[in-house]
Amino acid sequence: MILVIPAIDLRGGCCVRLYQGEYEKEQVYFDDPVKMAKLWRIQNAKVLHLVDLDAAKGGTDNNTEVIHQICKELDIPVQIGGGIRTAEDIDRALEAGAYRVIIGTAAVENPDLVSTAVEKHGASRIVVGIDAKDGEVRVQGWTEGSGQNAVQFARDMEDRGCRRIVYTDISRDGTMEGPNMEAYREMGSELKKAKITASGGIGNHHHLIKLNELSDFRVDSVIVGRALYENTFPCQQFWCWNMKDEIDLSCFSTATLKKGPSS
Repeated sequence: MILVIPAIDLRGGCCVRLYQGEYEKEQVYFDDPVKMAKLWRIQNAKVLHLVDLDAAKGGTDNNTEVIHQICKELDIPVQIGGGIRTAEDIDRALEAGAYRVIIGTAAVENPDLVSTAVEKHGASRIVVGIDAKDGEVRVQGWTEGSGQNAVQFARDMEDRGCRRIVYTDISRDGTMEGPNMEAYREMGSELKKAKITASGGIGNHHHLIKLNELSDFRVDSVIVGRALYENTFPCQQFWCWNMKDEIDLSCFSTATLKKGPSS
């Protein structure tokens, strides 16, 4: 079964979701990200996906302290993206407790950074985030086009040692209308070593079942945001979501813990 990774997108210190990557179409879901992270852990999350939207957009404001606190509080791997521009940013994120660091815009503008980071930290710690719209890689928090084709860029990143790609179809992100299956097939058919984490469009368990069909195209995990926040999965009715103000967030579930994903 495909690994489901809950997402926490941070903006202004809150858990938010954007619609198709547009900052003007923001929905605030929770004002305590640390508590939200613990809640996902209690609901048996094996990995957590954090994105600093403020940093991703290139602004001076960021959510560094909140991210550090989440890494400190959780006992599962946390992958961090948003605003990772330099080797020093990567070092700081890993030192703060992140298991994996996602390089997005910087991978497009400075591809050698990926090669250097993989050589220094290992392929299991470095992820390339490819955010695309109509097949074109977008940068600067999805606000600008790069002129690069997403599949060709993925192949270049694989050649540089990348073994994990988070591929987001911006047109599906936040819509809950279903994943772009063809886009994942196209990219997966061109890769030989790197695995794909799908992102964008998940709205129900039927979409997860469909993604399972892409295992031969190197898709082995999926990031889910809005659908989890809006309680669209039947199993959530039995979880503690509706008791989040009363539950003891220090008592984690019985999930099997590992040091971290292999890639």
